[in-house]
Amino acid sequence: MKYVTNLAGRQFEVEIDKDGNLRVNGEPRQVDFHPLGPSLYSIIMNNRSFQVVIDEEHNQYNILMVGRFYEGRILDERALLMAQRRAALAPTSGELRAPMPGLILAVKVEPGQKVRKGDTCIILESMKMQNELKSPVEGIVETIAVAVGQTVEKNALLATIAPPTDSKSLNNP
Repeated sequence: MKYVTNLAGRQFEVEIDKDGNLRVNGEPRQVDFHPLGPSLYSIIMNNRSFQVVIDEEHNQYNILMVGRFYEGRILDERALLMAQRRAALAPTSGELRAPMPGLILAVKVEPGQKVRKGDTCIILESMKMQNELKSPVEGIVETIAVAVGQTVEKNALLATIAPPTDSKSLNNP
């Protein structure tokens, strides 16, 4: 079975054959994957062991591994084709939401500031790890809904980013 995942702005093709062998972008990978709890997994890859937190909601995966936070989608071939036809893979919402409960450590942007997709906006501490939350779209910071030191629940609105008001993108001022 083939899957396509968009993770941290990059696309990967993952193929799992009937014997359980794994290939990522055509390259064979040795991976041992075991669940430890509802969202906690043990992964052994390239003779290194990792604990990974994976939370899934509406085909959106939030992954915490080695102190880094990743957001991604995993689609099988049929779902990918449907999503491409609906143009559903490109984020259109300028809402930045908390992927997990935590403490706001830093707010790196302010209302009126221009941001590009992927710019760090807020740093959230969760499970004693710092997670850089990045802008899902290019635009202008419209609102900041949190302050440093504030605790937030999962899916709490942190900031909104509006598209640029003029017809020019941020890349071509």
